[in-house]
Amino acid sequence: MSQTLTEGARKGSVDPSSGPSPRRWWILAIIGIAQLMVVLDATIVNIALPSAQADLGFSDGNRQWIVTAYSLAFASLLLLGGRIADLFGRKPAFLIGVAGFAGASVLGGASTSFGMLVTARALQGVFGALLAPAALSLLNTTFTDAKERAKAFSVYGAIAGAGGAVGLLLGGVLTDALDWRWTLFVNLVFAVVAFAGGWILLSNHRDAANSRLDLPGTLLVSSGLFALVYGFSNAETHDWSSPLTWGFLAAGAILISGFAWWQTRAEHPLLPMRVLLDRDRAASFVTVLITGAGMFGVFLFLTYYLQLNLGFSPTKTGVAFLPMMATLMIMAQVSTTVLVPRIGPKIVIPAGFAIAVAGMAWLTGIGVASDFSTAVLPQLLLIGAGLGIVMPPAMSLATSGIAAEDAGVASATVNTMQQVGGSIGTALLNTLAASAATGYLAGKDATDKLVRAQSTIESYTTAFWWSAGFFAAGAVIAFLLYRRGTQEQDPDAVRAVHM
Repeated sequence: MSQTLTEGARKGSVDPSSGPSPRRWWILAIIGIAQLMVVLDATIVNIALPSAQADLGFSDGNRQWIVTAYSLAFASLLLLGGRIADLFGRKPAFLIGVAGFAGASVLGGASTSFGMLVTARALQGVFGALLAPAALSLLNTTFTDAKERAKAFSVYGAIAGAGGAVGLLLGGVLTDALDWRWTLFVNLVFAVVAFAGGWILLSNHRDAANSRLDLPGTLLVSSGLFALVYGFSNAETHDWSSPLTWGFLAAGAILISGFAWWQTRAEHPLLPMRVLLDRDRAASFVTVLITGAGMFGVFLFLTYYLQLNLGFSPTKTGVAFLPMMATLMIMAQVSTTVLVPRIGPKIVIPAGFAIAVAGMAWLTGIGVASDFSTAVLPQLLLIGAGLGIVMPPAMSLATSGIAAEDAGVASATVNTMQQVGGSIGTALLNTLAASAATGYLAGKDATDKLVRAQSTIESYTTAFWWSAGFFAAGAVIAFLLYRRGTQEQDPDAVRAVHM
């Protein structure tokens, strides 16, 4: 062990015997701000899209590219971003990611054309792919004490889980009070604080400095993830039988399979197989993937329901999600600091999924003129509790005990799973919801307002049932994959560089 630690110190890794950083809680605050900026940007622009469309004059068909441009760049470059952080240092990766994200946000807010806005959103995705894994790997290597790590990841996981709802709230407030452009300009506030704090507080470590970038692996996985996300995005606007849908999905599957094959032969693999082969880590990756897919049933379709059926304003819609966010954050603390350390993930995470299933199933009881306080609010509280039990522990376990030189790419894999899960969920749920609405209208008077309103309810409840199905599958898979008992973290495992 002493030889390993000596070699790790020579490579820039921190010796765990030196004790935890006295600035670690300030570092957590900076990482949390940066993560919030990235996560909320996935939804904050959605609320502002109608206003941006009216201002810049682009068509309904082009509207999806404002969202897709971000997700394509972000998902396809995450693993590369994580490896860059390992190779060249997490502090420069973090700072460049924050600064670049802020610059892209300013460009988007100042857009005078559709093309300019799409370019800005793609650039946000590029720099977000560098920032997100650097932030999570910094958290992983800053907190090595098991109890403190649990608290830190409960905060981080709560931000990751509730960030979408924060984006809806903030987007609604800014759009109503100011202008759609401020949904992008607001990132400057987060970025200035994160950059200044990162510059002062962070130290730089190049734990994989002697490795080289796996260019073939980078090309394979980046193009494969691009094809997958693009294929699922096309499913929203094209039929599943369209070559633009199944063709890209098939290409993505082939490229990612080729990437997996290459990783077993590459001298310096982009994603070492040791990262994936740990049973609990693999279970956590799948958990994050399924949670990302199912959460869109809450945010996306419930947003439609509140605004189009119950007549909520964008701001009121965002406020409606606050109780869910509060419950999620409370249960994030309970699950990571109390439940998982005492009971273990094999029981806790499936139980959290089961609670989310109950909430989603209960939510299918909504009607055209339901009361929010009885037909939506209790269900949201239950879903928030379930997701709070699931998400933060899964993110913590996905990076727990990882070697320092793999921390960036392991963190990137977590973000990739969440992003790909969201893309899959959006495409599948949109398609299933649209089919349900069409099926309901068959043989009925489609010009009748009540009939059309009921068809939208049918589409929402179909999406909620499928989200419940995703969570139920997650409960079964988590129970089967996670090991029994509790896992004790070896603090040396995070810091040591294994040759």
